[in-house]
Amino acid sequence: MNRNEIKLLLDNPSLDASLLLLHEEDQQAWWSMVRQSESYRPMVDEVREEAEKLLRQQDPERSFTLFRIFAESGTRLEYERVYFEMRKRLNTFAIMTLLEPERSDYLQALEETIWSICNEYTWCLPAHVGNTPETTGESSYSLQVPSADLQGNAHIIDLFSAETGFALSEVLRLTEHKLPRLLRNRIIHELYRRIFWPYIHQGPFHWEKATHNWAAVCAGSIGAAALHLMKNEEDLAAILEKVLGTMNCYLKGFEEDGATTEGYGYWYYGFGFFVFFADLLKKRTAGSINLFSDEKIHRIALFQQKCFMSGTAVVNFSDSTPEARIHMGLTHYLNRIYPDVVIPDFSLRTSYTEDHCNRWATALRNILWFREEKAITGGPWDTASYYLKDAQWLVSRYVNENGTYCFAAKGGHNNEPHNHNDVGQFIVHSQGQTFLADLGCGMYTKEYFGPERYTYLCNSSRGHSVPILNGRLQQPGSDHRATDLQVTTEANMEKMQLDLSGAYDEPQLRHLVRSFTWTKKELPQLLLLDTFDFTEAPTEIVERFITMIEPTFSGDDLYIAGAEQRLHIRFDSALLQPHIEKLEYTDHFGAVKVVYAIDFKLLQLEQQCSAQFIFEFKTV
Repeated sequence: MNRNEIKLLLDNPSLDASLLLLHEEDQQAWWSMVRQSESYRPMVDEVREEAEKLLRQQDPERSFTLFRIFAESGTRLEYERVYFEMRKRLNTFAIMTLLEPERSDYLQALEETIWSICNEYTWCLPAHVGNTPETTGESSYSLQVPSADLQGNAHIIDLFSAETGFALSEVLRLTEHKLPRLLRNRIIHELYRRIFWPYIHQGPFHWEKATHNWAAVCAGSIGAAALHLMKNEEDLAAILEKVLGTMNCYLKGFEEDGATTEGYGYWYYGFGFFVFFADLLKKRTAGSINLFSDEKIHRIALFQQKCFMSGTAVVNFSDSTPEARIHMGLTHYLNRIYPDVVIPDFSLRTSYTEDHCNRWATALRNILWFREEKAITGGPWDTASYYLKDAQWLVSRYVNENGTYCFAAKGGHNNEPHNHNDVGQFIVHSQGQTFLADLGCGMYTKEYFGPERYTYLCNSSRGHSVPILNGRLQQPGSDHRATDLQVTTEANMEKMQLDLSGAYDEPQLRHLVRSFTWTKKELPQLLLLDTFDFTEAPTEIVERFITMIEPTFSGDDLYIAGAEQRLHIRFDSALLQPHIEKLEYTDHFGAVKVVYAIDFKLLQLEQQCSAQFIFEFKTV
């Protein structure tokens, strides 16, 4: 859709921009209702408690020393902690100003926070800045007349600069009746200087043609900010034309099954910002541009419920955390559009302080889009089986009187977004505990996204439940993939068979066929059979299984003990020799975690050989 077509569809340019967010004529009365409602009380109390704490604290210093740590040592957390703390202050004081407009201390803290963020050298994270300096100076609030100081080095627009622009634009529209003119003008000035002008005149940026979360977050944030602030329809149409082009690229990153191989966390991040933008666009065009009418968007919306095993435990292939909570605002909104989007129990919601990035758009909509009638309909995750053909994921969740059990496995290839070398990886979960695990994402550093990526345990096949052949691990690249995939799903059983040989650069290997049989009964069990075919007898085959729980080995009995159940590993001790190795890795939040590798060495090595394991649950 080109800008002229978009311009014709823009509806009611005089519409109060805050009405794009909240269709309530008396918005002060709506916020008063939220403040007094018992249904909203858990969310409101969390924000209020955080606000009182933050009022007693000084703004965190974003110093040059902190800013340059990433360039010097490659670590990100030092600067990012204070950066995200400032976003928490923005979110908290803005929401409390709306909830309790009589409190002048909240408004004053909000004003100081906005001014401080506008003074930041860059809204980007140091990890995304590179070597391009941020330019400074004045700019015209029009996209037609270039400002001299902005000709030269391009402003960088990364995820967080775009998010900051989005946040400030909404805070302005919701609180502008309270903010002084100087501060209102400063916000608009910084949005044009840092976001709108570079986006139109100093791109294209690498994410504009991306098929992953960057595309949706950056473009969606810019489009949303423009919908809030831009009164000139020529400028607005020019922005929206580019945004819609990038959103089309983003959607190409999803196959027809609606899955994202980036993992659940990046689903709700990227797709969340797609939804935030699409909602505003639909309202601004009076429904003429309705991105939700595409059936593919419907399938993407259903991905969330296919990722959860039980409670907050997720199928965390790729750079995903093993535990996650639900953004209830987004889920309630999607359910109103697509009734088959499952609403889980309210207890699984993300609390106000859980998002360590402190994203305004999500925090606001967890209140704005929450619906009491939806919350009371939620329940625990129920029995369901999903085969995501394009992602090559099989997820089976089974609920009976003994509890909830889950098995998940993947094929895919080793050049997926946020890739791990994990073709053939699988997870076994029961009663809220994951017995055979995926480590998920490690701590993000410069090296983590560089040539050293697969030296990290959590990214290498060394940290996954896949074979090691003649000392060789799986290799990265889209050519290293699963082939000859076959999946059968039945009421009481799922089977998955795939050839993993393409994942290894092992010249002697002709085939490595991995077969899973997941039998759903009173105490479910998983049968794993790996069949090897070499051109000559291999020198070593090691079957590796990864667990976060210390295994117990006594005689021929090897098991992993949970709080309520044990997962026993049955094997032929005449053919397989077990060994347990204790390993460590650093998780996404910088904590050092212990993990255990259970290695089985094949004792009879021939051109054609096999290894079989039965994983079965027993009560403690």
